Amino acid sequence: MPDFTKRLLHSHEGKLLLVVVVLFVFLSLATRSFFSLQNMIDLLTSYSFSGMLAAGLLVVLISGGIDISFTASASVAQYVAMTVANHFNVGWVEVILIVAAVGIACGLINAVLIGTLGLSSIIVTIATLNVFFGLLMFVTHGNEIFQLPDWFTNGASWVVYTDKQGNPYIFNLQMIGLIGAFVVTALLLTRTNIGRQIYALGSNKDAAQRVGIKVFRLNLLVYGYMGFVAGMASLIQAQDAQSVSPNALVGRELDVLAAVVLGGASLMGGVGTVFGTILGVMLLAFLQNGLLLLGVQSYWSECFTGAVILIAVSALALERQRQRAGIRRVMA
Repeated sequence: MPDFTKRLLHSHEGKLLLVVVVLFVFLSLATRSFFSLQNMIDLLTSYSFSGMLAAGLLVVLISGGIDISFTASASVAQYVAMTVANHFNVGWVEVILIVAAVGIACGLINAVLIGTLGLSSIIVTIATLNVFFGLLMFVTHGNEIFQLPDWFTNGASWVVYTDKQGNPYIFNLQMIGLIGAFVVTALLLTRTNIGRQIYALGSNKDAAQRVGIKVFRLNLLVYGYMGFVAGMASLIQAQDAQSVSPNALVGRELDVLAAVVLGGASLMGGVGTVFGTILGVMLLAFLQNGLLLLGVQSYWSECFTGAVILIAVSALALERQRQRAGIRRVMA
């Protein structure tokens, strides 16, 4: 058996992949509509927002921090960009620059507060979640935006296949955003010196400082990147929904965090992969969609989802305890 296959089978990602495959097969047999091209396209589209946020949050968790405010950052970026688009003669380039700038600004605020005050990242980002969201609701009075520019609502899509009944299957902007977020994150973490520094910072902050890593600057990059991804995700979500609501995005934080942790990222930092995060998003998407297609009531769906998350995280914790025990035996 090749070394790569052996490593995969013994890794958390390999075990999670097995769970995803078993769940996929079970749901495909349990309901015909699950294993269909249209349902897979719908899943990619509907989970693009959560998937993109998961890619950004992975970077923050690996660095040893945590961000809870990303949905509020996305909401602010989305509302500002679409308000400008409705009142001024702007196009895609300007809208992209606006959501990127607003998202990065929100992320940098988190990084500065965490770095200068020395507070826990979870405390700071819970606070900024409420501040950003509260200010947005105060300024907008909760008013939604239903009229968006035609060039925005039309988006970008390509018909990749048409079935015998003439139904088109489309590769859309949401899929582009989802794939782009994971590709950029993978390149950042595995192909750059900054990515190695992020892993080092999450593994041991004191050791990272001793070898010359600028922790404050790296935190600016990490939280700024989370804000950037949140801004991009808000744009593709608005194009999919064809409207903007200031309170539509806040409340999805735990699903995103669950997907990243399911993928093997540690809340203590220094651990996590893009492949694992993709599998975590897939597991939640298959589970929630499959239960819906099976006609399971919504509260049972939430119960099953929570149980799967708890079991997966517990299994991951036990595995790491066994690894640490093995290391201690070798050192002894």
